Amino acid sequence: MEKPVASNIGESSQIKRKARKASRFETRRLSNNMDMNDVNCTENSETIVVNKLLELPKNLSKSQLKRVKKREKWLERKVEKRLRERAKAREKRAHARANNLSLGPSRKVLKRSTMAASSCKLTVTIDLSFDELMIDKDIAKLTKQILRCYALNRRATAPLQFSLSSFTGKSRDDMEKHNGYEHWDVSFHTKSYINVYPKDKIIYLTSESENVIEHLDHDCIYVIGGLVDHNSHKGICHKVANEAGIRHGRLPLDKFLKMKARKVLTIDHVFEILLRITEGVTWQEAFLKVLPERKNARPIAPEQSEEQEESSDSKSFDARDTSHVTDQEVPDEDTDRLDCSAETNVAEQNPRSTQ
Repeated sequence: MEKPVASNIGESSQIKRKARKASRFETRRLSNNMDMNDVNCTENSETIVVNKLLELPKNLSKSQLKRVKKREKWLERKVEKRLRERAKAREKRAHARANNLSLGPSRKVLKRSTMAASSCKLTVTIDLSFDELMIDKDIAKLTKQILRCYALNRRATAPLQFSLSSFTGKSRDDMEKHNGYEHWDVSFHTKSYINVYPKDKIIYLTSESENVIEHLDHDCIYVIGGLVDHNSHKGICHKVANEAGIRHGRLPLDKFLKMKARKVLTIDHVFEILLRITEGVTWQEAFLKVLPERKNARPIAPEQSEEQEESSDSKSFDARDTSHVTDQEVPDEDTDRLDCSAETNVAEQNPRSTQ
């Protein structure tokens, strides 16, 4: 797209002078609380703001002009915000050193903690094929959740094998706002997860699935739907899994927690739960540690959990299928265990699960 050029030279010069004046004023205001490196960073950012001012088209509606001005103010405040964050981080590190407090692993340790060197070979991929179902605001939220997943995995003792599939379109465009993401310890795939991983090893995680995951198999690939829709597309991940002919499953929330809120979790919450399980934490401990307080989750005692299982078994005895049950100590389990070595597709065995 060609950049619009001012038709009048005098008008263009006037815009430049106003922009430079605003930039000089902003530089003087910030220079009292920053070092020379921060000043250089500020000037670079202000140059970007000046260029944005010059590129504005003339025929803008009031709402469009309002959004543009709001964006320009955000860019100006962004520099100051980053400087405050850096100063706060320096103070935090100084306080920790003075009081012998731990701030977590150092950068050197984090650089050595990679997926290739990890003892955990469990693969988790986020399916980013739902861009057309989200508005720009929700895509930005999706990116933030992916950033948190990366941060959690990077600081883990044994990181998961983390990847993004169908990494194209609007989700990729929004990710490019974060400089250096290409160097993350993440596997980026433009193709769909079906074309990247063996189909018989894939398990799509969806809360609508009737298959409860009892344990994690490190030979399987667990897919998390990259969709932030505030539950407006209910059951779509379950539908996608059935249409693709791949297995699906859900986390055992009902077995270990009492929840009045809906059991649809965010992407980063599901990712962190899987990460904690690989670290040796129990399902109940992982749920209570990861789920936010707004979920109002309460633990279920082991005795209550067994009673619920027995009651559910007696109600649905004639409808259950125990062909995938691998634990001989629990012969009356209501739901199928997900076993990656099984040759039969769960989705094919349950044709009534499609929505």
